Amino acid sequence: MIAGILKEPTGENRVSLLPEQAEALGKRNVEVRVENGAGDAAFAGGAAYQAKGISSCTRNELLTQCDIILAIHGIGPEEMNIIKKGAIVLGVLQPLYAGALMQQYANAGATVFSMDMLPRTSRAQSMDVLSSQANIAGYKAVLTAANHYGRYFPMFMTAAGSIAPARVLILGAGVAGLQAIATAKRLGAVVEVFDTRPAVKEEVMSLGAKFIEVEGVADASKAGGYAVDQSDEYKLKQQQKIADHIARADIIITTAQIPGKKAPLLITEGMLKTMRNGSVIVDIAAATGGNTPFTKNEATIQYNGVSIIGNSGLPSSMSFDASKLYGRNILNFLYLLIDKEGKLNLDFDDDLVKGTCVVYNGEIVNERINNLI
Repeated sequence: MIAGILKEPTGENRVSLLPEQAEALGKRNVEVRVENGAGDAAFAGGAAYQAKGISSCTRNELLTQCDIILAIHGIGPEEMNIIKKGAIVLGVLQPLYAGALMQQYANAGATVFSMDMLPRTSRAQSMDVLSSQANIAGYKAVLTAANHYGRYFPMFMTAAGSIAPARVLILGAGVAGLQAIATAKRLGAVVEVFDTRPAVKEEVMSLGAKFIEVEGVADASKAGGYAVDQSDEYKLKQQQKIADHIARADIIITTAQIPGKKAPLLITEGMLKTMRNGSVIVDIAAATGGNTPFTKNEATIQYNGVSIIGNSGLPSSMSFDASKLYGRNILNFLYLLIDKEGKLNLDFDDDLVKGTCVVYNGEIVNERINNLI
């Protein structure tokens, strides 16, 4: 069996497996190859792979010869026609937003596993790419905000006068939000946090932040760590409560997303107008529409003196560590698909294998995606 590591599109600096991880997969009697230059942006050049016994190839060679294709963002429609029939494509393909593309994979006879569909259970933690990458995103979001913000984060008392600490508001206390809290606190900010899940209050407070509570929230305990749709009455209360805190905030980190749907609008135009000149918003949910009405992914928008930074690709900016964590997740998942002799063993009785599989045997096998087409 041959596994190939593809080079990602321009702007994506991560790689699916670093040399050490590719070597570990090779010890399972899998021949691992890497596309020329695939690891360069993650500080893993071709020589590093060769030192681990991994040969470099052209993209065309990998696509036509590999049984498993490792590509974070998958492959393009024009490349689907040249891969081996039944070849596995493994990445983070966001199929809930790309039903038509999944159908193209099915038409090409590919088997597709998308890691963002992995059931979020305790057994899956070592394979959870969403959590490992969100951790980095939360950390880097605060650093990005601090770099853009024209004032200090911590309080300073000097002979020239005192500087008040920055007030940071974090909307969403998932993995990214919790890491953002920890990072902002380390930088000396006063941190407030809003989340629709009351269960995260204890975690928020343990990190030294204040939790903003709104009554009447819908149960999100079975949503896999994501937000869920709320009632209109709750949304009104939520907006009123958030508006009060937004008016006092210097930095806002927004992280709220709902699988398969547009990101919820948490900050309205009216709220933005209450923020003081020089304030900064970093919107991690930018790729799915963003949590403000003016968010644009991979762009910084100025509105009424407020900088709105849309960036869902923050993990890519820390390419080595992000690749290291992502690669470990991928390797652990591949161990479910490949036996010790290096043979493919797709056990669809395994809830992790079944839940992550999107396309198999020429058909979309995930019911949620079928319902979207």
